[in-house]
Amino acid sequence: MSLFYLVPKHALSRAVGRWARTPISRLAIPLFIRRYRINLEEAEKPWKDYPNLLEFFTRKLKPEVRPVDPSPDTGISPVDGVISQLGEINEGTLIQSKGITYRVEELLGGDIEQAAAFEGGKFVTIYLSPRDYHRIHAPAGGEVIQVSYIPGQLFPVNEFGVRAIPRLFVRNERLITYLRTSLGRIAVVKVGATNVGSIRLHFDPEVSTRSAGGSLKKVYEPPLALSKGQEMGRFEFGSTVILLFEPGKVDWTSDWVPGTALKMGQPIVRGVGSAEH
Repeated sequence: MSLFYLVPKHALSRAVGRWARTPISRLAIPLFIRRYRINLEEAEKPWKDYPNLLEFFTRKLKPEVRPVDPSPDTGISPVDGVISQLGEINEGTLIQSKGITYRVEELLGGDIEQAAAFEGGKFVTIYLSPRDYHRIHAPAGGEVIQVSYIPGQLFPVNEFGVRAIPRLFVRNERLITYLRTSLGRIAVVKVGATNVGSIRLHFDPEVSTRSAGGSLKKVYEPPLALSKGQEMGRFEFGSTVILLFEPGKVDWTSDWVPGTALKMGQPIVRGVGSAEH
């Protein structure tokens, strides 16, 4: 465990990010494809057309391979990944793994007002492995009202890290997007991790974990419109997304359990009172 704390994770992660942008990193793409069994049929273009490993890693997919559930009453998974944990936010507490919890107020960087809005609501944590599609999309149509950046560590967020590092998600750096939608307020918490070169926002290129420096809070006046499934940003290497929903606004669309694989565009919540599909 002590190695987690001794390794210079920021320096290592940024160095990996810089290397992955260089033309020489292109030589690693075939190895990456084999190691993580990448489905090349889904990629927007052939792997040989990518100038470096980072561009391949953050590749777009063919639009038809990730259909977005069209119902206005549902909220979708914003990413490809696997459910790590989900449940209700009780007394400001979320579950990291069995026997390990953390506080929503800490997750949101001490923003008491935002944390209070989600008390009694629902949360789901989705882990993205290196093999996954790494672009992040809007879980519901609506407006971006605020983004916040909270500096922090870059501990690994894989299964071992989640089980071994207490309060992992409030220790790592986060880039949070707050949305106002027909399903209520939704927080999309993007968590940094070891070897994540940066987290970038598509709708506001000036905001990223690489450029933010210290903590940042940016309120959008007027808010920025986003359609359901519209690209919001991207991870430059693997990480985690945590969705927070307000109380009384949504129900799960299925009896989701940890370990369930999700695809971007798949409905995961439904507005309270909406008809079953």
